[in-house]
Amino acid sequence: MIQTLQAVRGMNDILPDEAEIWESFEDIVRDWLKSYGYRPIRIPIVEPEPLFHRAIGEITDIVEKEMYAFEDALNGERLALRPEGTAGCVRAAIQHSLVAANGPQRLYYHGPMFRHERPQKGRYRQFHQIGAEALGFAGPDIDAELIIMGARLWEQFGLTGIRLEINSLGSAEERTNHRAALVAYLESNRDKLDEDAQRRLHTNPLRILDSKNPAMQETAGAAPKLIDYLGEESRAHFETVQSLLREAGIPFRINHRLVRGLDYYNRTVFEWVSDRLGAQGTVCAGGRYDGLVEQLGGKPMPAAGFAMGIERLLALWRESGEAECAVERPIPDVYVTHWGERTQHLAFRAAEALRDVGFDVLLHCGGGSFKSQMKKADASGASLALVIGEDEVAADEIGIKPLRNGDEQHRVSFQALPEMVANAIYGNETHQDHDPPGENGLGAENGSI
Repeated sequence: MIQTLQAVRGMNDILPDEAEIWESFEDIVRDWLKSYGYRPIRIPIVEPEPLFHRAIGEITDIVEKEMYAFEDALNGERLALRPEGTAGCVRAAIQHSLVAANGPQRLYYHGPMFRHERPQKGRYRQFHQIGAEALGFAGPDIDAELIIMGARLWEQFGLTGIRLEINSLGSAEERTNHRAALVAYLESNRDKLDEDAQRRLHTNPLRILDSKNPAMQETAGAAPKLIDYLGEESRAHFETVQSLLREAGIPFRINHRLVRGLDYYNRTVFEWVSDRLGAQGTVCAGGRYDGLVEQLGGKPMPAAGFAMGIERLLALWRESGEAECAVERPIPDVYVTHWGERTQHLAFRAAEALRDVGFDVLLHCGGGSFKSQMKKADASGASLALVIGEDEVAADEIGIKPLRNGDEQHRVSFQALPEMVANAIYGNETHQDHDPPGENGLGAENGSI
């Protein structure tokens, strides 16, 4: 017996009912991003492994433990499945001189990311993100706009209970000064550090502040705060971000332990967090990363952005009860039934003729009796069924059977079919309320009449 294969653990199938919710979600998000001037960019799923080492940092959980990296058997190149999108987006901008040739860019992308983590609610090995990157913008205004964008999206989806936390990581020099004080403090409390914190003590001590270990909370909470080491310019930048958020009416909390998990951030960092997702409560996070472009080989350039987890936001959207209401299940205008040896060709011609003028048509396939086909036609939700038997073929006519209003079935010629279907569905409104394309004026460009 052949063994049934299963999906890889943590990499999930998205079945039609769920996929339709995803598409509705993505449509709303695309419109939202475009309303702020963001343009789409599509970047590869597979990138050179060194890209993430340079961007994310060697001493990070992502690079050390979670990244799917492998050697290309054909040329020996080290490759990786992308664990996040910012590095690839910046690499593409550098490679194609997007900012140098066209000025500052607002870009967005969406798609699967990959991390070898223990699957749990809201965290999968293949997960999906929507990211926005603002390249070439130096001021605190773009930081604030990226945050304000999130607030608008939660409102559009009807999501509540998502709170905002912000912090400033300052400049590289300010972080160096803070790092020295932080390491000294942690060294004096080494006996209170867990194994992970001790490993990071001299490689990435800032990440110790973000520890989720309950036993570490008191020690991390009493550590020197980076904000106390900010210079005048960094403080002014952060104050302006706060001022713009207050003016927009967006409440926030300064979280001095918010450092983000990626090495490339500086100055403003932020997270939108929900308590309804268990331990994995961050639904959107980002900040400023002014040094990353130069770090990846480009000319120095300011930049900021965010990424949001689609699975986590969908969970909140479904919990709110709004997701199902936003989904339009596909319902055909017409269901084509046919039985008998000579009917198939006419059925195909009729279906294509109606599609030519913009109708959604479901053609019955797989045979079956007239009774069974009519049951499927009714269950499809279609307004009309076309009835094609041997008699209809002989007369070069097609039966039209209304399914929803009790009108009688009648026959029409093949040539008259599109107009008669339009009249049956829309009545006298066909030419008044609809703007169809084509020479016969029966089908709309967007697929409706």
